[in-house]
Amino acid sequence: MLVMKFGGASVATQTSFHKIAEIIIQRSLSEEKIVVVISAMGNTTDQLLKLAREVHPNPPVREQDMLISVGERISISLLAMALAAKGKEAVSFTGSQSGIITCENHSDARIIDMTPRRVREVLNKGQIAIVAGFQGVSRKGEITTLGRGGSDTSAVALAVALGARAVEFYKDVEGIFSADPKKDKNAKILPTLTYKQALQLARNGAKVLHARSIELAEQNGVQLAIHSFNQPDKVGTVVGNGSTRSSQVSYEVSVC
Repeated sequence: MLVMKFGGASVATQTSFHKIAEIIIQRSLSEEKIVVVISAMGNTTDQLLKLAREVHPNPPVREQDMLISVGERISISLLAMALAAKGKEAVSFTGSQSGIITCENHSDARIIDMTPRRVREVLNKGQIAIVAGFQGVSRKGEITTLGRGGSDTSAVALAVALGARAVEFYKDVEGIFSADPKKDKNAKILPTLTYKQALQLARNGAKVLHARSIELAEQNGVQLAIHSFNQPDKVGTVVGNGSTRSSQVSYEVSVC
């Protein structure tokens, strides 16, 4: 079982979906079951937020979540189509359809439970499961979003719920660097990091992985691997510390 996560920079254009499909198909040669979590294309979320504010200067948060969750739904359906075009069966799911249960805090919800029954059914049929990141559903049935970086958290939460050994993140960077490579020419890729080291870097401004996803991975012993979207076979940084999966599954503990 493997969870693969593709960020918005990996799906900047429609042609990107075909490249992602090729990466997934290649990984499927060695992984029997694959779940893919994907973000909205490029700056789609920012564009939707701008649109909302053009209609209402302070839009109702429920309606804003309904609007911006559209971005990921576009991505999951296009990726399923790209895989189908290459002869690989895939089924796409929104956050709610995949069983990501959150609190009721619109725009910055926390995951409180996972019930990925439909995802398991697809995997057991030998199909690829594609899940919209960044979104879930409250126990009252309301669509929620997880805030910036929420897709990373979606991927780790699915790995925990499904018993996946690792999450592979495909980014527009080679890995996690010792400093911002755009500002420091001496910055070097850090090939391995403990969860605590990665978390400290994230809190200090490194944007490769969201802090909440690292915390959730540490609580449950899920390994995180950073790959370059342009060099998918190359692992840039691996985050973990040899911890084993706890018998007590944990999701996000932050109070909503």
